[in-house]
Amino acid sequence: MSLPAQFGGLERVALPGRPLHVAIGIFDGVHLGHRAVIEAAVQSARLSGGISVVLTFAPHPSVLLTPENPTRMILDLPSKVEKLGALGVDAVVVQPFTREFAAISAEEFIPYVKRHLHRLAGVYVGENFRFGRGRRGDVAMLVAEGRMHGITVFSAPRVSLDGEPISSTRIRGRIGKGDMMGAAALLGYAYTASGTVVHGKHLGRTIGFPTLNLGWSPDLKPLYGVYAVRVSGARSFGWLPAVANYGLRPTVEDAKEPRLEIHMLVTCPYAAGDPVAVEWVRFLRPERKFAGIDELRSQIARDVEEARAEFSLP
Repeated sequence: MSLPAQFGGLERVALPGRPLHVAIGIFDGVHLGHRAVIEAAVQSARLSGGISVVLTFAPHPSVLLTPENPTRMILDLPSKVEKLGALGVDAVVVQPFTREFAAISAEEFIPYVKRHLHRLAGVYVGENFRFGRGRRGDVAMLVAEGRMHGITVFSAPRVSLDGEPISSTRIRGRIGKGDMMGAAALLGYAYTASGTVVHGKHLGRTIGFPTLNLGWSPDLKPLYGVYAVRVSGARSFGWLPAVANYGLRPTVEDAKEPRLEIHMLVTCPYAAGDPVAVEWVRFLRPERKFAGIDELRSQIARDVEEARAEFSLP
């Protein structure tokens, strides 16, 4: 991404004076369906000598509108910005979703955006895009409003997989069930946890399976259990095979918050303080409480063998 993300919203945006091609949406997960919208904006900007922009919102509108049941996000904001940049987007504008912004009517929406993005040339959305107070505006209204203000509107049809539209809701369901292979098929990339290795209690080392403990607190929590994963870090070791447990560790402690613990299947090059990313490959089994440490050790040994087989390791 050639321009930094701008977190102050439309009222503080600063972009060069070239035609702006703006993809608008939450884009949680930046999945295969979102890419059809975003790539259309990127290509149009390149062909016209303009700038491709993603206008997104934080927090998710549900935090304001239904705080008792907010939508859990697949990606945190920095990860989303990084994914958008990887698609060739020139700039990301993060609009704070406040009560004042939510009160803008559907008829006022395009004039509001154009007032702050003076060189707005094109708007790019998904076919199910809704906007304005009470979500009253739809794509047909957006096209009509765009025509009135000299703005091209592109609506991308929904992308389907296995006969159903790809959606963030569908992906959340897969992650919540531990179906990381299914989630990856919809996302177009492996679901990934990123964080810094932190000091743990070294219990794994005492039972023969040392672990890395990752400082990671996702909004959307995957199913508690054991997974085959790949690990990478800032130092160039590539993606290394590992087995991970995500959960409350009921056999050894009565934890209140889940932890991601990773046992490397090859020599571990990482230590506390190192930033790492963890790609979730396949769910192996749900977390459960064992009768004691010996039973836990035996099960971990079986988990390691299954993970090694997943990666075709001897």
